[in-house]
Amino acid sequence: MWALTQREVSRLLGLTPRRTDQLRRLGLLHPSDRPGRYSFREVVSLRVAHGLLEQGLTVRRIKKALAALRRLLPESDAPLAECRVVVSGGEVLVEREGVLLEPTGQVVMDFPVKELAEAARETVLRGLVRPLLPPAGEAEHWFALASEWDGDPAHRDEALEAYRRVTALDPGHAAAWNNLGLLAHRMGEYAEARDLYERAFAADPACVEAAYNLGALHDDLGDPKAAVFWYRRALEVRLDYADAHFNLASALERLGQVEDARRHWRRYLELDPGSRWAEIAQSHLEGS
Repeated sequence: MWALTQREVSRLLGLTPRRTDQLRRLGLLHPSDRPGRYSFREVVSLRVAHGLLEQGLTVRRIKKALAALRRLLPESDAPLAECRVVVSGGEVLVEREGVLLEPTGQVVMDFPVKELAEAARETVLRGLVRPLLPPAGEAEHWFALASEWDGDPAHRDEALEAYRRVTALDPGHAAAWNNLGLLAHRMGEYAEARDLYERAFAADPACVEAAYNLGALHDDLGDPKAAVFWYRRALEVRLDYADAHFNLASALERLGQVEDARRHWRRYLELDPGSRWAEIAQSHLEGS
């Protein structure tokens, strides 16, 4: 189950003691004498409320808006995580299904609803406060959490959720796209993995891991020609990428390009002579 401790939440959101007290008064943080863990939706709700406080809204005004939202969405246990929240003229408004509402559910007629809704769809992700920008480093906090989980199959869903949060906050975060691709690749979801690796490479053409992983993916799909293309791209970024030399040599050999393969077997041995794969590379050189 995806869950964070209050210490992790405080670190993630950068909560000061004053802000912590305000969020407790809103009923979004557990009482200090009854600490507990927080689900993903609860963390999103905390971030929204934190953003509203940063915008200058008072606890009283937010509490009133939250109470109205709970009446508007009685089936929801975290209404702040389900709506796009807009601050306009010091008031809390909610964008839902392309319509701008007061938390009570009343349609707002005094604002350019269509333009605001379109802007919200383009620039605001679920659970974010507009026009608040993501705090510096927040994406990296989520990335660090995801990195702790992605090697453990029991926490795969949590890792996926956290990496997606990173890409939502920072669409140019190539490493997060790449790692999402790896998780899909491991599960045999090849089409999705390819799309995610390509997003990583598009976000940062210097992301050598994305190019290498695209090569490995095409290898797994039985397409050594495409694999060679991507391994070469990886080596254009990093000439001393030993694993890319190894896999490229193997793919070239399967394509019958033996001399070119030998060059990469030799280069691999120069870069990583003590690895467990060195004997394999040497055997290919001796047998070809």
